[in-house]
Amino acid sequence: MRLLVLGGTRFAGRALVEVAVARGWDVTVFSRGRAPVPAGARTLTGDRTAPGGLAAAAGPAHGPWDAVVDTWSGAPRAVHEAARLLRGRAGRYVYVSSCSVYAWAPPAGYDESAPVVEGAEPDAEGTDYYHDKRGGELAAVDAFGAEDSVLVRAGLLLGPYENVGRLPWWLTRMARGGPVLAPGPRELPLQYVDVRDLAAWLLGAVEQGLSGPYNLMSAQGHATMGELLDACAAVTGSGAVLRWADPRVILDAGIEPWTQLPVWVPPGSDLHDALHSADVSRALATGLSCRPVAETVADTWRWLREIGGTAPMRADRSPKGLDPELEAKVLASLGTAGNES
Repeated sequence: MRLLVLGGTRFAGRALVEVAVARGWDVTVFSRGRAPVPAGARTLTGDRTAPGGLAAAAGPAHGPWDAVVDTWSGAPRAVHEAARLLRGRAGRYVYVSSCSVYAWAPPAGYDESAPVVEGAEPDAEGTDYYHDKRGGELAAVDAFGAEDSVLVRAGLLLGPYENVGRLPWWLTRMARGGPVLAPGPRELPLQYVDVRDLAAWLLGAVEQGLSGPYNLMSAQGHATMGELLDACAAVTGSGAVLRWADPRVILDAGIEPWTQLPVWVPPGSDLHDALHSADVSRALATGLSCRPVAETVADTWRWLREIGGTAPMRADRSPKGLDPELEAKVLASLGTAGNES
């Protein structure tokens, strides 16, 4: 199979290229040349946001491809231009979108038929993440048609190469040791997908000729908050002690779910319904398989140490993590009430 990846040098794109190369696919990466391309892939250089910037990918010297994968999260116009230019040179357009395209707030158990945000346009300039991703979906379908486009509505992405700051923050916090504020309950069910499992499903989607939208994350409860944090504490070997706090304690302290305590959102909230309660039966039925959380954590920690302990951060994403002083204040307020593990 021949694959063109627009991007392919960071996080999900990089994982996709590595998995595809390992499977023996003929992979071409189109990027601006600012980061190394994974070994085994061909390289095309250009800036898709510049006039004529995609010429290298559309020229007769390259392609055709069985599929194009696009992870763009900016202005939908860039997706539309790429898809229109590559129509006829690729069999399928796979756009890595987001479950954020659903109108707020989707109920627990929502599937791909749930209402999406209104007002998105395929030729729009950048607005906000929700409309940009939905506009990117519309752009892909407009250029390739519903039968030849795949909309990958990813949820929480974890794994090596993460440049958003969620799992790396927990790992570096655990590595410091001592008591760690753990947002409860321990059994809180999580949904996420290791980027390598997303990559494997995506390649399978191309092989199967799939089309349409797919919620792409693990089944709810594939892991719990306790299992995630236990794995982080264990793999760092720091002797960190988790001090579990009731969600009300966390919220009353003014701590922001999802950002200051990454991954976590309070149970029974709109956020939990939207981020950790999707129906993913369609993806599971078409081959999605998710590795154990301990493997994702261990591999991310190994990568983090290999690069010196500091994860890269996307400039267009907000900082993640809890200020040590605020954590210490909440830990002190727990006294002996917080459960240790």
